[in-house]
Amino acid sequence: MRENKNMSKKKSLLGMSAILRTRRICVYIILIILTFLCLFPIWTLLVNMTRNNGQIATSFSFWFGNSFFENMKNVFSDDHLPVLSALGNSVVVSVFGSLLCVYFSALTAYAIEVYQFKGREIIFKFILVIMMIPTTISGVGLARMLTNMGQSDMLWPLIIPSIASPVTFFYMKQYMESVLPLEMIEAARIDGAGEFRIFNQMALPIIKPALAVQLIFAFVSNWNNFFIPALLISDNQKKTLPLIIAAVKASDPSSFDMGKVYALIGFAIIPLVIVYLFLSKFIVAGTTEGSVKG
Repeated sequence: MRENKNMSKKKSLLGMSAILRTRRICVYIILIILTFLCLFPIWTLLVNMTRNNGQIATSFSFWFGNSFFENMKNVFSDDHLPVLSALGNSVVVSVFGSLLCVYFSALTAYAIEVYQFKGREIIFKFILVIMMIPTTISGVGLARMLTNMGQSDMLWPLIIPSIASPVTFFYMKQYMESVLPLEMIEAARIDGAGEFRIFNQMALPIIKPALAVQLIFAFVSNWNNFFIPALLISDNQKKTLPLIIAAVKASDPSSFDMGKVYALIGFAIIPLVIVYLFLSKFIVAGTTEGSVKG
């Protein structure tokens, strides 16, 4: 009787083990498929950067060609494509726009989270309502206003509006609720620290992971921004990289070069990869560090 119970227990354990193994295999298969779907467009871009227009138009290949340097030469030798000036414009807009966006969003979230004042909840809900408004709706009015003010073909109208980012503010507010100790703020005030010093030297180090994440998102958003620059910028020397890429894609079909397009897109992605690699270590390190060490 006892042996029968032991045998049935072993069979049940073996059955559960087989079920878990089957589920694990299914999960791995799904993850492999999702990984392939994510990496396939990137691999296709890298491969087509090394192939010429004729090869891309006539056949598909999983392996690299030998036209990479020719494609890059075509990109930088085209007098109608100021790629280097567009790169500089994109860097200026993205760097300053993302820094202003993250800093002032964190500052606003800090004020809403730490200070107790009348109308605090109303302001918070109002910002959430603004978050629901599509950028395209407000962008058209902004572009018309700036054009009437004679401020088109300038870079600052692409940077300053980045300060107002309800999505970044909301993320910072939620993150501060979970990690920011209000007792530490009160203790710093008792010790005579000013509000900006508390925010810059105590609050910001604590929310470093959130800052790094939002810097990546803000940088990518500013870097890929096409809609607002397309409404405001017509001067070739003030255009950003998305506008240059769009100009290549909209060029004369008789002179259209897919190799050049892929090379330009790949060139435009490089700064995004550098920013991610630079900030990713702060995301990991920030989860184990804070402004207070015991």
